[in-house]
Amino acid sequence: MLNPRLDLLTDYPFDRLRALLDGIDPPEDLEPLFLSIGEPQHPPPPVISETLEATAGLWGKYPPIDGTPEWREAVAGWLERRYGAGDAAVLPVAGTREALFMSGMLAVSEGGPDQPIVLIPNPFYQVYSGTAVMAGAEAVFLSATRETGFLPDLEAVAEETLARTALMFLCSPSNPQGTVADLAYLKRAIGLARQYGFVLVLDECYGEIWDRTPPPGGLEACRALGDGYGNVLVFHSLSKRSSAAGLRSGFVAGDSGILARFRRLRSYGGATLGLPIQAASAKLWADNGHVEANRALYREKFDIAEAVLRGRFGFFRPAGGFFLWLAVDDGERAARELWARGGLRVLPGAYLAREDAGGGNPGAPYIRVALVHDPDTTRDALNRLVNIL
Repeated sequence: MLNPRLDLLTDYPFDRLRALLDGIDPPEDLEPLFLSIGEPQHPPPPVISETLEATAGLWGKYPPIDGTPEWREAVAGWLERRYGAGDAAVLPVAGTREALFMSGMLAVSEGGPDQPIVLIPNPFYQVYSGTAVMAGAEAVFLSATRETGFLPDLEAVAEETLARTALMFLCSPSNPQGTVADLAYLKRAIGLARQYGFVLVLDECYGEIWDRTPPPGGLEACRALGDGYGNVLVFHSLSKRSSAAGLRSGFVAGDSGILARFRRLRSYGGATLGLPIQAASAKLWADNGHVEANRALYREKFDIAEAVLRGRFGFFRPAGGFFLWLAVDDGERAARELWARGGLRVLPGAYLAREDAGGGNPGAPYIRVALVHDPDTTRDALNRLVNIL
């Protein structure tokens, strides 16, 4: 018999989007533009293909689960330069989605008088809810709306909820809103994790795509608190930082005791990174020049968005990431209109959120627009959007 929890998983957002637009043909005279998926379109650094070619003879060898010495040195060096946390324990992961999903199996323990809770910002990355369901936990969604600064209000979480919490997810810069949690907010979240004994997972996959100021990170907050990395795991990836989504390369860092158990879990169920991938990844983590160029391209596109959208659709310039979170009254209706009349594929915000305690979906009035194309394509897309909506 198949696991009945699979039936509790809602359709993935992009499956829902395909169903929403099924039967609608975009205009024949317009090139369809896909702004629904956060898939970077910037050219990846040439060092990737160069390194993969140079190390092709290593494809026949099993890679170490802990990473090669060169990979570990490169990641530690980057963590030290970026967050002053080069001493944190690290573990390579085959893209952070897999590892984020496995964090539920790591942190949630079934049994006992109360069902464990996984705290999830709302809206959220769908993997967070998926791991809560499959781990047998209760997913509790914390609204992250304009009224709360697009971050969960940590002070509003009831003590009895925190007492049952096994795992909490936070994303900064956030997906979809691009909000950055400041150092005080991160320290407060870490304090709650330690006070109530749960694992705090900080998804920082957009941490190198920022507009004006580098976002602080969870390890940096731990350093500021001065008592180690206890209860904290942070996740980083090369997908956005280096426009290398297909490389499927990232890492998790933080609490050494938790990571030791995570290593045991991944020994059974996780994919290791091939040696050529680790070699290319080490080159990327050691280089910041391509990241600065990448960041400048996104900044140029936010300049375009600000010029085209200022004063419309509740536009705000996000502090990080590469999404626009636009208020359009009805996200599903807007998505259908934009595809039918403008050949623009965007994601309804409702597909990234769940109903809150009041019965409303905090994402329903929004669409998420991914600024992943070149500047000229971005300008064309946003002008189409304005003309239609």
